[in-house]
Amino acid sequence: MARLRRHDTRSSAVVAGEASAEAAVRYARVVPTDPGAAAFFDVDNTMMIGSSIYLFVRGLATRHFFTTRDLFRFAYQQTVFRVGGRERASHMSAVKEAALGFCAGHQVHELMTLGEEIYDELMADRIWSGTRSLAQRHLDAGQPVWLVTATPVELATIIARRLGLTGALGTVAEIENGTYTGRLVGEPLHGPAKAEAIRALAEREGLDLSRCSAYGDSANDIPMLSVVGHPCAINPDADLRKAAREAGWEIRDFRTGRKAAKIGIPSAAASGLVAGVVLMVLARAKRRADSHS
Repeated sequence: MARLRRHDTRSSAVVAGEASAEAAVRYARVVPTDPGAAAFFDVDNTMMIGSSIYLFVRGLATRHFFTTRDLFRFAYQQTVFRVGGRERASHMSAVKEAALGFCAGHQVHELMTLGEEIYDELMADRIWSGTRSLAQRHLDAGQPVWLVTATPVELATIIARRLGLTGALGTVAEIENGTYTGRLVGEPLHGPAKAEAIRALAEREGLDLSRCSAYGDSANDIPMLSVVGHPCAINPDADLRKAAREAGWEIRDFRTGRKAAKIGIPSAAASGLVAGVVLMVLARAKRRADSHS
């Protein structure tokens, strides 16, 4: 059971990273033959076309968790974040506050069941085959492969399992008696928190980070890419492409000339911000439902 350390003096990114590593190990199912090295893959626009959390919300919308109007508002706000570029501290503060209402009162098994259904319905056909092949190379070499994302760890774990990967590092929500409390452990797993999660997992699993690989699409993934010995930019945005070239990192692009922002659904410039807007929508929906009950 995840517990929020209310008097912890460490940064919320460190707390989030350690909680994510603990949850990842708990959910992991694959035992590697080369446990000293590992590969870490961002999800949105790296492993999957578009935003996993957007697809999850879309699936929830068809199940009447909230209105179509809320969904369109979410899509609009996500696009604003994408076009706006750099994140601001006020945005991340709003994200954290909104995230506190995520699925409060809902049971974990309920969200896991819905996540399984929504993956089959909306996500399975959006996996980048090129990125999936890269992940398989690591698996074939006996190395564990972890997803790293601001998406809730339960949903991220479903994606990892369906792809045959080791597990996932994701945002951890506090749970009591199998029910979400509406509080986060630390903060959304985004930016520096991703790097902290990888460090925490490396310590737990005895990984040599100089032997590890990481793959991401956004400048927000630079902290995560910087902690491993073999970073790779996948379908990079302009800022990450520039940083990768300057650092001499490998660059791979599977988009066949299309901009990520134009593919299928709104894309995530920052997974943490995307998650936050989604959580805001969910919280509003719950408050509306409560008011009519």
